[in-house]
Amino acid sequence: MALFADISPDPHPSPRRRWLSWTILGIGLVGVVTVALIPAPYVIEQPGPVYNTLGDVTIGGEQVPMIQIPDEQTYPVDGSLDMLTVSIRGNRDELPSWLEIASAYFDPSKAVVPVDLIFPAGVSLEDSNTQGTIDMANSQKEAVAAALSELGYTFPSTVTVVEASAGSPSDGVLAAGDVLLSVNGVSFTDVTGLRAQIAANGVEKAAEVAISRDGKARTVNITPTLSAGADPAPIIGIIAGGDYDFPIDVKIQLENVGGPSAGMMFALGIIDKLTEGELNGGQKVAGTGTISGSGEVGSIGGIQQKLYGARNAGATWFLAPASNCNEVTGHIPDGLTVLAVKTLDDALAALAAIETGASTSSLPACPAS
Repeated sequence: MALFADISPDPHPSPRRRWLSWTILGIGLVGVVTVALIPAPYVIEQPGPVYNTLGDVTIGGEQVPMIQIPDEQTYPVDGSLDMLTVSIRGNRDELPSWLEIASAYFDPSKAVVPVDLIFPAGVSLEDSNTQGTIDMANSQKEAVAAALSELGYTFPSTVTVVEASAGSPSDGVLAAGDVLLSVNGVSFTDVTGLRAQIAANGVEKAAEVAISRDGKARTVNITPTLSAGADPAPIIGIIAGGDYDFPIDVKIQLENVGGPSAGMMFALGIIDKLTEGELNGGQKVAGTGTISGSGEVGSIGGIQQKLYGARNAGATWFLAPASNCNEVTGHIPDGLTVLAVKTLDDALAALAAIETGASTSSLPACPAS
């Protein structure tokens, strides 16, 4: 037979028991607070500043147009073609607390990401920022190339080694200033094309890389390795840049923003300024995506945070790389319509429909759910 005791609180606890209860509660609260304030091995991605590529930015304390084309006729613009950024809360030297991580976890505009994915081991914050600056400079060159090609300009282009990383497959094989001509016999006109050929080669075998050094052609063999970070890809361990001899002067000015993801919006801003009418019909349009000199739009990181950044800035239309749609669906803020683009021509077709008020139902889109 089971016996049960009727347990009820003592209506008259002794002072010693009350003291003990409060002490245990206090210790528990101190423990919870202490754990909450301990640094966590994560960082937080959140919406960053939004910049209108058709508008002005602050450079050296002065307001200047983000895109300047000083020697060509430009036309009035209206509305916005916004480029988005992602702000990273935390780094290896200053990690957010578990309390901040818990708060961010329940905020749909933020993402909690392992610190190793954003700041790989062995890569300093300074190195990461330097790479971001280089990526931004390259994206601006590619944007100018894509925009001017779209407008019918022709110009020569080369892909050049900026730096070969120490300890990488290219260390001692390639040098700064080498012009990259082809990989496995396939030529390319921009950095995107180079990366595609390295990816096609893979990491199981050496790639034949044709180069020109000091005006002399030669071929070297380099076996790619996988990059660190969230999306490993075959790399040969170089920083490469596209060099173009543009027929007109286009200046893009923006401080303290790194990475390649604004390329498509830069290209659209250039085209809008060099053509009559308003690509966006005077509306607020935002977007993101890398761009190649040939006009291909590539995927980017942090797109969910950029969706919320666009919505918060008042945009009602969003141009997203089609390759990011799997991350977009289910995360579109209310009031924002997302159209999917693979090329600069796709983006221009989407803007043409927005400008005229035509139906966009036949255009590719990232489903809302």
